Amino acid sequence: MSTAPRLTALDALHRSLGATMTDFAGWDMPLRYASERDEHNAVRTRAGLFDLSHMGEITVTGPQAVDLLNFALVGNIGTVSVGRARYTMICAEDGGILDDLIVYRLGEAEAPEYLVVANAGNAQLVLDSITERAGGFDAEVRDDRDAYALLAVQGPESPAILASVTDADLDGLKYYAGLPGTVAGVPALIARTGYTGEDGFELFVAPEHAEQLWRALTEAGASRGLIPCGLSCRDTLRLEAGMPLYGHELTTELTPFDAGLGRVVKFEKEGDFVGRKALEAAAERAETAPPRKLVGLVAEGRRVPRAGYPVVAVGGSGVQVVGEVTSGAPSPTLGRPIAMAYVDAAHATPGAEGVGVDIRGTHEPYEVVALPFYKRQK
Repeated sequence: MSTAPRLTALDALHRSLGATMTDFAGWDMPLRYASERDEHNAVRTRAGLFDLSHMGEITVTGPQAVDLLNFALVGNIGTVSVGRARYTMICAEDGGILDDLIVYRLGEAEAPEYLVVANAGNAQLVLDSITERAGGFDAEVRDDRDAYALLAVQGPESPAILASVTDADLDGLKYYAGLPGTVAGVPALIARTGYTGEDGFELFVAPEHAEQLWRALTEAGASRGLIPCGLSCRDTLRLEAGMPLYGHELTTELTPFDAGLGRVVKFEKEGDFVGRKALEAAAERAETAPPRKLVGLVAEGRRVPRAGYPVVAVGGSGVQVVGEVTSGAPSPTLGRPIAMAYVDAAHATPGAEGVGVDIRGTHEPYEVVALPFYKRQK
């Protein structure tokens, strides 16, 4: 029996704006409002407004909150200062990635409080895993998915737009930080941890305030070219920025070391953590026999590669499969199809000869490039 998709607090508003809706991880979400390309370009050059309320929020509090998170996750949460955030992962005992996460430290030393933000499709698994790992710790794990709506303003005009509706110190808010403030009269956690390759902000608010905030931001951004944006352009934006997406570049089949993100695993932190032994072995393997490397591919033609397509190389022994595409799409910024792919180390060097993608039986030539495809000018 299929369950009805969950609706965000902005569902009626999206429909009134003519959004094309799609099921995403059990939520009904806006895919696009008009043109995906226009939405993508707005974020690159002006600003875009996103509803990200499908993300999963989990609050961890109590005297041993940090000890629990250090045990449950691979990062060192003990070194995150109040008002800052950290990108990290939660792994299975065998080292496979269950999800990539952002952890915000909100509470002061005497009242520790951490907000863990998980991907929509993994939120229940992350909640269950942290809850299960909490045994023996003096800490409380709370499912706060219904406590928050999440809006994001992304793009070069976003600081000016947000500054016009808040007196929070946005200049002092660094990348990977979050602070409580008031935006357009609404209490919010204001974060700066974007997923588009542009500067921007995420606003965690009570669901009943979401529509008021959306309308205020729309009005504040009208003169600066802000438009509503859906999940489709979010995907092409993060792809150009070389940012991994769970289920594509990150899976339970891969450890962080296989994904080229071994830096998030902190072996030096105090105490044991779930997956440590397997991850130590994975780190050693990566040293001696480098795993496939995540690279960028830029098409020489017009055909778009999709996830799962084989990456091939032409050599002395004919055509051999040397990797697999994890994400692919037309790039509005580059004007050509692009892809991310895990490729054998021997063919992962930028400019590697003879590399292509097998698109339905045809060998399409591709250039191997270093990620990201796009980096904003600071």
